[in-house]
Amino acid sequence: MQKDREKFEYWLASMDDFLEMFMSEFPEEEQCRLDFSPESLEVVEKWILSNYEDTEAALVKSESQRVNNAACYVGEVFRKSHGGKWSIRLDDPKFAFYALPVLTDGKKTECPLTLVTASADRRTGTYLRMVLENY
Repeated sequence: MQKDREKFEYWLASMDDFLEMFMSEFPEEEQCRLDFSPESLEVVEKWILSNYEDTEAALVKSESQRVNNAACYVGEVFRKSHGGKWSIRLDDPKFAFYALPVLTDGKKTECPLTLVTASADRRTGTYLRMVLENY
């Protein structure tokens, strides 16, 4: 469990790199729209839908870094909009988001990684923004 905690701390320390990699996926003229606002989630979801036909496509091992980068961006939008902090639960394997980075404010917990994969499945183009507005 200590090793998993260390991996999470390394992941957290690498957040800026993940965000930079994610933003570099977009053409320059779209990068300015990635301002961590709720509106920017529509740009992100459009990217998800154009890259992944469903959840299975997003979960292919070769896509794990890109999906992680997108989840970091989504998570930071949630954090900047509603507060909270990044955390990870390693104490309860029955916890829905066990061993996955989550955002929590002590009352609510959201897993940006599952939001990204769910948006690929739901295919509404507005899923991420709707979840944020109802968070």
